[in-house]
Amino acid sequence: MASHQCCSNPPTLDPSSGVGHIEQLGGLSTYVTGSHSAKHAIILISDIFGYEAPKLRKLADEVAAAGYYVVVPDFIREPFVLENIAILPLEVWMKDHGTDKGFEESKLIIETLRSKGATAVGAAGFCWGGKVVSELSKYELIEAAVLLHPTWVTVDDIKGAKVPISILGAEIDNLCPPELLKQYEEVLTAQSKVDSFVKLFPKAEHGWSTRYDDEDEVAVKSAKEAKQDVLDWFAKHIK
Repeated sequence: MASHQCCSNPPTLDPSSGVGHIEQLGGLSTYVTGSHSAKHAIILISDIFGYEAPKLRKLADEVAAAGYYVVVPDFIREPFVLENIAILPLEVWMKDHGTDKGFEESKLIIETLRSKGATAVGAAGFCWGGKVVSELSKYELIEAAVLLHPTWVTVDDIKGAKVPISILGAEIDNLCPPELLKQYEEVLTAQSKVDSFVKLFPKAEHGWSTRYDDEDEVAVKSAKEAKQDVLDWFAKHIK
């Protein structure tokens, strides 16, 4: 079910990271950044390490700087701890941290955002969060979706997408290998019912967009490129 790549390069969590602040949204503690008056909202859904990851919050701040109201809810609550993997393996941790629960809670977040005046909502999911966003895309609960190095997303999940969907994958990823990424692209192209964009990042590893090494110039460049792809997709479809 799981892979060590899900756990690779874990972030050093920092509850004070980012220029935004924490508030309650849809019943969840949520990192919020950007103008409350913005009519276009973006939800970033974390990987297994949760919403206190500094680079995830940095990305949220950068998306907010493009004019969006950005929220990063604490769907995980109890982030996976790599040091405890012998005591609490990822497969066991997942039993209490299923993406199905994340999907249900994300619906409350979306409802809250719309009640606050958001006229369009986009969502980007990372690893664990990619599965949640794929589910949201099936029910037209958002206006646009981005999946970054997604995990547990099937070809049938992608077939079910009903909103514009972008999928960014890594060349070195046994959770979403290039062969699977190609299948995603083929089914989306064949259906052509929604706008889609599928991209493979050469030499990138699973988790590269938010868990890159600052000293690795190639990784940093790939993360910046992924950020721009996310911004371009939302600029095109969140209107």
